[in-house]
Amino acid sequence: MKENIIGRETQIADLETYMESGRSEFIAIYGRRRVGKTYLVKELFESQLLFRVTGMDNVNTQGQMQNFCHSMNIQFGANHHAANWIEAFHLLEKEIEKDQDKDVKILFFDELPWFDTRGSDFISALEHFWNDWASYRRDIKLITCGSATTWMLDKVINSRGGLHNRVTHKILLSPFSLYEVEKYFKSRGFLYERGEIIDCYMAMGGVAYYLSLFSNSLSVAQNIQRLCFTAGGEMTDEFDKLFRSLFKKSDNHVAIVTALKEKGMGMTRLELIEATKLPNNGNFSRLLNELEQCEFIRSFTPFGKTQKDRVYQLIDPFTLFYFRFMHPKTTYLNKHWIKMQSTPKCQSWAGYAFEIVCLHHINQIVKALGIDGCINIPCSWAYRPSAATIANDEADEDIKRGVQIDLLIDRSDRAITVCEMKYSTHEYEIDKEYDSHVARRMRIFSKVTKTRKTIIPTYITPYGLYNNMYSRKIPRQVTGDDLFAMA
Repeated sequence: MKENIIGRETQIADLETYMESGRSEFIAIYGRRRVGKTYLVKELFESQLLFRVTGMDNVNTQGQMQNFCHSMNIQFGANHHAANWIEAFHLLEKEIEKDQDKDVKILFFDELPWFDTRGSDFISALEHFWNDWASYRRDIKLITCGSATTWMLDKVINSRGGLHNRVTHKILLSPFSLYEVEKYFKSRGFLYERGEIIDCYMAMGGVAYYLSLFSNSLSVAQNIQRLCFTAGGEMTDEFDKLFRSLFKKSDNHVAIVTALKEKGMGMTRLELIEATKLPNNGNFSRLLNELEQCEFIRSFTPFGKTQKDRVYQLIDPFTLFYFRFMHPKTTYLNKHWIKMQSTPKCQSWAGYAFEIVCLHHINQIVKALGIDGCINIPCSWAYRPSAATIANDEADEDIKRGVQIDLLIDRSDRAITVCEMKYSTHEYEIDKEYDSHVARRMRIFSKVTKTRKTIIPTYITPYGLYNNMYSRKIPRQVTGDDLFAMA
């Protein structure tokens, strides 16, 4: 039922529109493992499905066809057997043609990549089914999904074979936003405050399945301890399963995110190639694209740079959490994560993890600042002085020192918002030292970039700023509550 679905308003509206389009539709839903692809289709269309089938993991061609025919026999009351995929699809066509009751015939192929076993010719049969039969009708709504993103992108969405340009609609299902995570927890009787939900997002992100493992009788820290730092915990081997399920040959994808884990500001393509020792070719571009499609990384052009200086940054909360605390495999100790909370290592991680949460909620930040009517380009900026500049006695002392700005929003209204993202468990207090630090960064930014735009400092914090002489100099601030807005 639609009422059981948290968020996904845009995807639901799109799917309902496609069902009423008056033509046959081939819809491909993709996204990372455990994000809720199957759940969305099941809750939205289960009572309307004419036929549904789910591929089986690690099963040979014969087993897949037996499963396919068994699903037909159960749902159509038939007794079919198929020698190959062409025959199996012909049998499905005949069963669909018998149905005179439904104006729209919705077919759901879940875990589609698993059907494509070695030498099975499954893709050729699917192509023939769609190109030679289903696309000529007006009533077939074929919904496909699968977590193996490499396969979905290469073989279906961006196919260069018989399915080239045949997918009528693609839907990327992303992890939940904070707004949706809050709705999810409330619907299941959790009493978490927003600060706790931010803490949860910093470690787990917005993946629905991860949230479903939480117990409403435990705090966020206790749940993380149980899932990630207890022998047999359900998240202890998630990282390995995650990348194997998404990518056919995941070692290279893992090599890229491993290289990025230590570089908070990100790396250029050439820096990544040097770090991973992977060949600089089209396949490397494909790897980056697949990681970006699954929202493990983002790419952006730093302020004042060109496309060739494009930077790739790891932004998946769970992957970052895994590398910082779960890899290599930790010794499982009682209350390990709870005891970690007050350590410098955890506090350092929390600062960066909160920045990642902010990057996932740029639209909410822009809305809170009241600049959503502008064209806004979020990016970062870093300055590293040359050796000659450092050695020059007459050079400005500020210019001799490097500086970086993790988030700035380049606006079309001739202004630049420079964001200070600061994690705190209470109101964040700007002291004299940090006030001078921020002022220095903005002076260097203005001097080096020679920008003529107005530079506006903005703080983003979970609980707002402590009211003192320094915070009163800040024209705008964004709080944790603002991050929970519906985008």
